[in-house]
Amino acid sequence: MATSTPLARGLMSAGVAKGDRVGIWALNCAQWVLVQYASAKIGAILVNVNPSYREHELRFELVQSGLKLLVSMTGHKSTDYRAMVEAVRSECPDLTDVVYIGDPGWDDLLAGGSTLAADAVAVRMATLSPDNPINIQYTSGTTGYPKGATLSHHNILNNGFFVTETIGFSNEDRLCIPVPFYHCFGMVMGNLGATSHGAAIIIPAPSFDPRATLQAVQDEKCTALYGVPTMFIAEQNLADFAGYDLSTLRTGIMAGSPCPVEVMKRCISEMNMTQVAIAYGMTEMSPVSMQTRPDDDLQRRTATVGQVHPHLEVKIVDPLTGLTVPRGTPGEFCTRGYSVMLGYWNDPVKTDEAIDQARWMHTGDLAQCAMTATSILRVGQGSALCSGGRRISDDRDGCGRWRCGPNRPIAWACRADPDAHVAGPDFGTSALPGRRSMLWP
Repeated sequence: MATSTPLARGLMSAGVAKGDRVGIWALNCAQWVLVQYASAKIGAILVNVNPSYREHELRFELVQSGLKLLVSMTGHKSTDYRAMVEAVRSECPDLTDVVYIGDPGWDDLLAGGSTLAADAVAVRMATLSPDNPINIQYTSGTTGYPKGATLSHHNILNNGFFVTETIGFSNEDRLCIPVPFYHCFGMVMGNLGATSHGAAIIIPAPSFDPRATLQAVQDEKCTALYGVPTMFIAEQNLADFAGYDLSTLRTGIMAGSPCPVEVMKRCISEMNMTQVAIAYGMTEMSPVSMQTRPDDDLQRRTATVGQVHPHLEVKIVDPLTGLTVPRGTPGEFCTRGYSVMLGYWNDPVKTDEAIDQARWMHTGDLAQCAMTATSILRVGQGSALCSGGRRISDDRDGCGRWRCGPNRPIAWACRADPDAHVAGPDFGTSALPGRRSMLWP
């Protein structure tokens, strides 16, 4: 965190005020993390730009967010980021400065705050509120344009903390993060989850590489590893998989799609991840609302998404009536609490469609509560397609999940289509000491 202070001073010197949007367009790197923390310190709103964006997508995000300053890589493989920025820059009226990582401009930005008062960052921080917006992440959809899920300090810092608190993190842990930072899995569950416990962040490669990931775990003696199921499958399928020393691992998070039983078995028996957890959520929920516990058995880790997170409520409703419905049949998963986003950036109509007047977030995901198990919720059936740490599909809803309709089979995390009558389970409430939660008896 202290390392990010010179960058925070540089951003202030560059004219970035509280509430201004600062973008980061890069693959995983140390500079990404520095920009994340530096922007937070001065009350700027970090805008995550997907590294795979093409010109039209970049243009939309820069304009819609009103981005003032962009920190970018110069390029990756055959993609020329600099050329794309220059191609759209004249159409982005709010964009005043672009800084490229590795160029002299990056060093100039770091040094730019040297003339500010010594307490300039502290003075700015004193004006900030936990409920201020701090991050915008754009979701893809079928509405013709992405929506900018706007998250606060309170949203993402608490969620990151509870994700790693649930898997027993401490300052002795070392977390390997091969999932992308531009998504909540990387920057919230990863960066903030580690930092809030004083744990180390290990970046194995700019983008996912199974060999680099296992090599980093071995060399850096990582205790935790993140990934979507396809990442773990790629690691386990390496010809030299057995040659890596993974004995320091104990836990991690698998999310993004359901985990096959055999993959989970190998994570536990061959990767030493005896306390690996499954998490469910979405960007609009900062992102996690459900997570398995370290002592859950194999069935719960592969057939369910665990228990509700601390300080959150969940319910399953009939999407046509909005009423909570009996246990054992599918319905729309809704959640309420500190993690629900502030709204979609400059889009009150879509915000009102997603969040009702009682502040319940309507996810559009189909879920059902098990008939007999305690604190278990199942989200859909089957699996979704993942790429690069994100779920993808050629038939997606506004949050990148598979949709279902009258003639479509239900897939994991399905869209609750108004033309398809569904219902969901009833469950009671129970309070844990010091927690505001909704659980099943």
